[in-house]
Amino acid sequence: MAGGRVGGPESARDDRQTGQGEAPGPKPVGTVTEEEAEPEAAGPDAEGAPAGARPGAATPKDGPPAGPKRHGGARRALRWSAVTLAVLITGTAAAGYLYYQHLNDNIQKADLTAGTPEQRPPAPKPNTAGQTPLNILVIGSDSRNTKENLKLGGAKSSVGAAPLADVQMLVHVSADRGNMSVVSMPRDTLLKLPECTDPKTGEVYRATTGRRMTNESLGRGGPGCTVATWEANTGVHIDHFMMVDFAGVVSMADAVGGVPVCVDRNIYSHTSAGKGSGLKLEKGTHAVQGEQALQWLRTRYGFGDGSDIGRAQAQHMYMSSMVRELRENATLSNPGKLRSLAEEATKALTVDQDLGSVKKLYDLSNDLRAVPPERITLATMPFVYEGARVAPKPKDAEKLWRLLREDVALDGKDKKKPKVKDISDQAAQPGRIAVSVRNATATDQLALVPGRAGVLATALSGAGFTQAHADQDHVEPEDRTVVRYPGTAQEADAQSVAKALKIPLRRVKESADVTGVTVIAGSDWREGTRYPKKDDDDDELPLSADALNGADDTACMKVDPDFSW
Repeated sequence: MAGGRVGGPESARDDRQTGQGEAPGPKPVGTVTEEEAEPEAAGPDAEGAPAGARPGAATPKDGPPAGPKRHGGARRALRWSAVTLAVLITGTAAAGYLYYQHLNDNIQKADLTAGTPEQRPPAPKPNTAGQTPLNILVIGSDSRNTKENLKLGGAKSSVGAAPLADVQMLVHVSADRGNMSVVSMPRDTLLKLPECTDPKTGEVYRATTGRRMTNESLGRGGPGCTVATWEANTGVHIDHFMMVDFAGVVSMADAVGGVPVCVDRNIYSHTSAGKGSGLKLEKGTHAVQGEQALQWLRTRYGFGDGSDIGRAQAQHMYMSSMVRELRENATLSNPGKLRSLAEEATKALTVDQDLGSVKKLYDLSNDLRAVPPERITLATMPFVYEGARVAPKPKDAEKLWRLLREDVALDGKDKKKPKVKDISDQAAQPGRIAVSVRNATATDQLALVPGRAGVLATALSGAGFTQAHADQDHVEPEDRTVVRYPGTAQEADAQSVAKALKIPLRRVKESADVTGVTVIAGSDWREGTRYPKKDDDDDELPLSADALNGADDTACMKVDPDFSW
């Protein structure tokens, strides 16, 4: 499990004031800043504990802080995951009500993207059955700009400030709706932020020349800029977004009527200095709701060693439990319960324009409900530390994004694909095969390699494919090199071309987007005339993604004895 850190009083808002990607002082990933502090009578929790340090514990065991412990805190970005993912499944609660338009009016809407059209990656191509995957970005806002949100925690000084996207999770539903992946990105991830235009004010935020914390994207044009940031840095085409704030967490938890959670001993999340979430439960399983649900989701002191890894584990438990509750709980057949759930779910959400109706939420819920919990995989973007922040782990993070782009199940159950049958011996003579070569080597960071299509066309000609030519009219970027053909009759010819360039046969794909055998040189092949062997051609999820399965109903949070009684 990846290491993480806790502590440090500086907030993400300080970074915006300095204009730098790195704050002037240390703020490790997972820090509970003044804005993020657990609600408490004594005021916001703004302690500056060192990385992994245990805070002052609950009475009666009040002793000095323990030595530093290094644990994986970056998955704190799933703070609101329990509720936000559950919101995706509540569309069924809204069906059939006479006050349909009232519910529609509850839903707040915003533009899907605040970026420029040319920034957007292409939508995934349909599979052979005409199905396409679905990508939904779930955003948890730290906004304190309402009385309800301020009452639930945080500093008054943050009122009126631009909100931060402190939770960012991509929900990927496979094209066949057979599996789902939920991938979080730590809020402290350093990325270049794209140009965004605020749809309300028209203000243009220029693309950053240096890296910034990704949670700042929400204040650069709303959720549409967070979408644009993900698309620019992952290459994943996003279809919808859903955003919820503190008040939405509580109202949804109330409407569901309680979510079962478990602790292995009594817990009181409260330090001798009056800090902590205030969660107080006896050993065993309890159905938490309302503010107690929010306390559960925000508890750091008492779970594990006080680092955010314990909080993330608690959030995962809550998420899985709520999903099962919404799928299986017979009490949700009660009309009054359904009405309350529909009312609170629609009021809690801000969504993109194309998702902004009860019917569309209902249709989406049907897609999500089709996925059994055991085929839901939760993962975190692989990362490396850069000072007090994190950055995507170069090979592992890109591999994770590729698996999502290519609609590969993260649980590994779809990885055993049938071996491609080699029928290249049935191909026509090379000189009789017309081949088009396209240059698709550009990326967000790298320019198109000049003349790349011509180089490969010349290499093919030298191998006997004398009808090979460079197609100068198609320059859309592709991250992986492929050979496409329009129908079964051309498959053998396409394989023959692939073998001449040492391109693996699994990269030979049928496509309605071409009229003949077409080589598309992607950004993974920017030089040379023989395709290089790749170490990322397998579809294994990197271990650094720290994946969890969504079907575990036996989990029970381990409580730090110093926060028990």
